Amino acid sequence: MNLGFKIPEKGTLDFLSLGALVTRLDPGIIPFRKATEVAIHVSGGEFNVAANLSDCFKLNTGVASAMVDYPIGDLVAERVRAMGVKPIYKHFEHDGTRGPNIATVYSDQGFGVRAPVVFYNRCNEAAALLKPGDFDWKAIFGQGVRWFHSGGIFSALSESTAETLIEALKAARAAGVICSFDLNYREKLWKTVGGAKRAHEVLGKIVENVDVLVGNEEDLQKGLGFEGPEVGASSKLDPSVFLGMIDQVVKRYPNIKIVATTLREVHNTNHHSWSAVAWVNGKTVNAPTAELKVLDRVGGGDGFAAGFIYGLLSGQEPEEAIKLGWAHGALMTTFPGDTTMATLDQVKAFASGGSARIQR
Repeated sequence: MNLGFKIPEKGTLDFLSLGALVTRLDPGIIPFRKATEVAIHVSGGEFNVAANLSDCFKLNTGVASAMVDYPIGDLVAERVRAMGVKPIYKHFEHDGTRGPNIATVYSDQGFGVRAPVVFYNRCNEAAALLKPGDFDWKAIFGQGVRWFHSGGIFSALSESTAETLIEALKAARAAGVICSFDLNYREKLWKTVGGAKRAHEVLGKIVENVDVLVGNEEDLQKGLGFEGPEVGASSKLDPSVFLGMIDQVVKRYPNIKIVATTLREVHNTNHHSWSAVAWVNGKTVNAPTAELKVLDRVGGGDGFAAGFIYGLLSGQEPEEAIKLGWAHGALMTTFPGDTTMATLDQVKAFASGGSARIQR
């Protein structure tokens, strides 16, 4: 099928993302106010996609990010290596007291009727200090990159991170690299840097430079200022509200050829109905709906993005790519942490209608 763009067939890297690396402290089902121990996950919406594509889908991936030279940085760098992702770092020295720091995300898993709670410590975050000129994008993309990706979380960190991303996107497009962007609208982050008005301004400039957009109707409304029905007024599994907004999106941003999103109905913290939909250069493709028993919902959206992008990079038709994204996102909810523990065989089996019967 005609995607509206041509993906480069070869590259030193199949996929490169730009974003903040963070540690996520996870006390499991215990709320933080009563926690006595935590698991440490290395995360970051942009990094997660690169890690998933490397570890599960066996692509050559990289991440451009800030790295702080102190023990927490060492921990993060080790986990990046363990997932097989090539690091491209701007290094910062820690002063021993105040930073700059690797940011921390605090996120319990919730349970049953109790929803997960997420909050941040992004004080003096090294990634927020990234600025244009910190990376030699011409040299990076000149080595051959097939797909470049970033997201709304990185864009919200500071004025200079948005400018850094726009610099990277322009260099990527000049080099013929396909560019994707996950709107990932986080109200808590944007509230501290100017709120919705600034989000519309910043994200609008970014989206002018991308081919593939990931985000649901809420992201489109709150992140880009599109008009639509009240969020939550219809079934979360009904794609009609999302699809009804596409005409507005492509009219304002004719450069966009694909818009994709997950569809999730949360019955309780551990029971979700899960699907996905994409508009691909004028055609709609849908994933099936699955009933998920959820262990940890964090990272499901990045899991979907990775599987969907893998499908397109590997030459699959959009109908297959959306199923691969849906299947990998579903499997992500069965693992603790933010990055994949799935195998490609498991993803393909679930995408083709496999079951959870024991594998002997």
